[in-house]
Amino acid sequence: MKRQRGKELLIYRTGDYLTALTAWIFFFSYRKSIEGKASDWVSIFQDEKLWYGMIFIPIFWLLFYSIFDKYKDIYRFSRLATLTRTFFLNFMGVLALFFTVLQDDLALKLISNYKVFGTLFLFQFGFTAVVRMVLLTMASKRLKSGKVAYNTIIIGGDQNAVELYEEITSRPYKLGHNFVGFIDSNGNSSNLIKKYLPKLGKIKNLAQVVHDNSVEEVIIAIETSEHNRLSEILDILSDFDESVLVKIIPDMYDILLGTVKMNHVYGAVLIEIERELMPNWQFFIKRMIDIVASIIAGIILLPLVLYIIFRVKRSSKGPIFFVQERIGLNGKPFKIYKFRSMYLNSEPNGPQLAQENDNRQTPWGSIMRKWRLDEIPQFWNILKGDMSLVGPRPERKYFIDLIAKEAPYYKQLLKVRPGVTSWGQVKFGYASTVPQMLQRMKFDMLYLENMSLALDIKILFYTILVILKGKGK
Repeated sequence: MKRQRGKELLIYRTGDYLTALTAWIFFFSYRKSIEGKASDWVSIFQDEKLWYGMIFIPIFWLLFYSIFDKYKDIYRFSRLATLTRTFFLNFMGVLALFFTVLQDDLALKLISNYKVFGTLFLFQFGFTAVVRMVLLTMASKRLKSGKVAYNTIIIGGDQNAVELYEEITSRPYKLGHNFVGFIDSNGNSSNLIKKYLPKLGKIKNLAQVVHDNSVEEVIIAIETSEHNRLSEILDILSDFDESVLVKIIPDMYDILLGTVKMNHVYGAVLIEIERELMPNWQFFIKRMIDIVASIIAGIILLPLVLYIIFRVKRSSKGPIFFVQERIGLNGKPFKIYKFRSMYLNSEPNGPQLAQENDNRQTPWGSIMRKWRLDEIPQFWNILKGDMSLVGPRPERKYFIDLIAKEAPYYKQLLKVRPGVTSWGQVKFGYASTVPQMLQRMKFDMLYLENMSLALDIKILFYTILVILKGKGK
């Protein structure tokens, strides 16, 4: 079934390619007619500029959609949302082409800019919208007929789970659910749910059940009295990628707070747990900002770097750079680089966090840490892709294991690249103990839930203020 959906997505992308190709051919023909050079299609196709456009324009649109649009499972697409998104993306894409490819175009000298822009937009959006709506309508019919279904489990074995199952299965059409069983959330599931679905295990077996049954959708239907187990369930499910959709039955408070969004008019009332931290286009821009800022910083700070190297060498015996293994994106270890601020063999008794007025620091090291000069080499980590300008601070595995014992959900911070600075770093500062690391983690978790380019810029601004005030340690 997954392979079939993969083919459908390939058809969807092929449709985007062909519509971009067709739109360019029609627009090129229109341009030729404006210039008075279009006698027939043969003469149009003899123009080499047409062929250059036929090669590069569709590639541009596929790259553009890959960055700014959603190329995932088309059976989960909303047609209205897709149409709206297609309109705005085509407008922005045509705008980009207008100010790059078409600026020296002869047609602009013969008719108004608005007419050229409007014609290209009309062709591009018109063809793309029609093909996309046809493909999504066909996908919707396949979904409702039951030809496409997702392996689904329900977590919870009492009244909420029973009512949800009955509500979904009583509809005259399907919405892609192939129920394979349920997870008993409290060890006391009712006989009614057992009559409908087989029991696959308990919450402790959840990860294995999802893996063994190729589960693609999880519906959490626990009772109100069991909400204390919700964080445990979500923590287990966080190990799976976005291909596993997670939904939860809301209570009245969720509805009043406006957190319940309906995807289908006749669908069950469920909250869809958003797994996407930021839109793809924001991740792309965030990475571009990281690269450009690191290169500029490397050039501007070069005289300062040479001075720091000189001072570090004079401060005490040892290497200029301090290299240490940290845990980064998706739990992958990497080597972090800093200017050495401590004497050699500063951890004779095992891993130790930096303290206020730490006597392990050299005099020059204390100055560097106060102004965070020791972290300048981390721009190299950013260029390598190990880190970002903004993100949760990377920690050593030793301390991650200690934190995870108190807060198992810490591993959710490993979903993004760690940063040179973070919300926790700005709001809390350096942590000298594990309890302080737990307090700082709360801010990093908030960052994870509110990730955006605007928040990154705000954190960078406050980081600069912290540096200028010399509040490092």
